[in-house]
Amino acid sequence: MGAPEARSPLELLDALASEEVVVAPGMRHLEIYTLTGLLTILWHGPDDATSVVLMSGGAMGGLLGPADGLYHDLGVQFGAQGIATMRIGYRKPNDIGRCVHDVAAAADLASRTGATRFVTIGHSFGGAVAIQAGMVLGEHCAGIVTLSTQSAGCEDAGVLDARVPLLLLHGDRDELLAPETSTIVQMLVGHGEVEILPGAGHLLTEAGPRLRSKLGAWIPECFAAR
Repeated sequence: MGAPEARSPLELLDALASEEVVVAPGMRHLEIYTLTGLLTILWHGPDDATSVVLMSGGAMGGLLGPADGLYHDLGVQFGAQGIATMRIGYRKPNDIGRCVHDVAAAADLASRTGATRFVTIGHSFGGAVAIQAGMVLGEHCAGIVTLSTQSAGCEDAGVLDARVPLLLLHGDRDELLAPETSTIVQMLVGHGEVEILPGAGHLLTEAGPRLRSKLGAWIPECFAAR
């Protein structure tokens, strides 16, 4: 017998069914039903965008992101610039292997309509997901952003390509994960820019304007550089 045929991340979900609906101009709601849970994606921007931002939540999942709906606001902003975003609701939150698979499956789906470059973003637990997903994407990863990240799950991050920009943002009043955690992750990776946000807690609500300004410029620059 020959070797089994390789299957893509999307195919490996073994989806039972999927449903898609346009909820607003430039925004689609996609649900993929599997035996291991429901994968939800809110897709902003052009269907055929070559540059796509993959956004993931914390250990409890969610689609809004921190800082009072940061992910939605960035999705609207980037969509107007021709950059797509995919806000990913995990099949099984807090299971890092499956969550990374979910992000990879979203990238796989976007690649089928033209996407070639990706930036991953994750909050808290999702920071480790973003880093691992960036490792999986390899040369197609244009950048990684972590927000109040944990260090667990980043132990092997030293294999990440040194050419991939990494931005680690953390509040100095984080009540769950000390800001030094982002510095530890930077050390594990071997490169990256750490920015400590004054007065901000774990949800980064106090740093909302700074996050929108910083990421609104940094992410398009990553795509332009690639």
